[in-house]
Amino acid sequence: MSFGATLNQANALVIGASQGIGLGFVRQLLQDGRIAKVTGTYRQRETAQALFDLQTKHPDRLAVLPLDVTQEAEIERAIASLQQQCDRLHLVIYCVGLLHSDSMQPEKSLRQLNTDQLLQYFQVNSIGAALLAKHLLPLLKHDQPSVYGAISAKVGSIGDNGLGGWYGYRASKAALNMLMKTAAIEYSRKSPKTIMTLLHPGTTDTRLSAPFQRNVPPEKLFSVERTVSQLMAVIENLGPNDSGSFFSWDGSRLPW
Repeated sequence: MSFGATLNQANALVIGASQGIGLGFVRQLLQDGRIAKVTGTYRQRETAQALFDLQTKHPDRLAVLPLDVTQEAEIERAIASLQQQCDRLHLVIYCVGLLHSDSMQPEKSLRQLNTDQLLQYFQVNSIGAALLAKHLLPLLKHDQPSVYGAISAKVGSIGDNGLGGWYGYRASKAALNMLMKTAAIEYSRKSPKTIMTLLHPGTTDTRLSAPFQRNVPPEKLFSVERTVSQLMAVIENLGPNDSGSFFSWDGSRLPW
């Protein structure tokens, strides 16, 4: 049976819900009558106004939590707070991602590599998702199907890498894939009804991709709404045997 067929009065958690794909997931889940409660996390209050506006409109269905995924103490605190509100989760989406900022750009050559930037990529794109898998186990382990999906990227596929460049981003997404694949094996023993999956969203019109959209054909640049709808379709079609797999936005499997 597919995961979507089991959804009813479900509780969802979206990590990184203040903007982009994460905010899009919150919007769509709030429109889904099968979802009873949504919790969205944010790192900076000043960039999360749209999330708080949604909470004002849906005070009974949307909760918001501050969370910096690079701080395990904050992850523990956020999960403890969440456990006071509900005793189980059915859907978790990890939407936190770092590609560039005012002070960093993806590396085009080995000359541009530096330790601090590499560590930052891994902290945000890889380690946070694994630490959440560690602390979310009690909320995902129950008698109903659950899904923990992490937004990865096709450029994190080692087998698909024919262009090079973007060292830190590629490597951190590859590490995310390995961490989640490994966690899926442990979850299969400890929480056998949990499906863990990695999702490539395609190029989506967000702040993360904005500087790199110039050469993207219009038909391959997705709106946030389209991306979320496509990824939800993939999630709903997941079955128990799909845990630990890496999927593209169209449901096709991607090479590691």
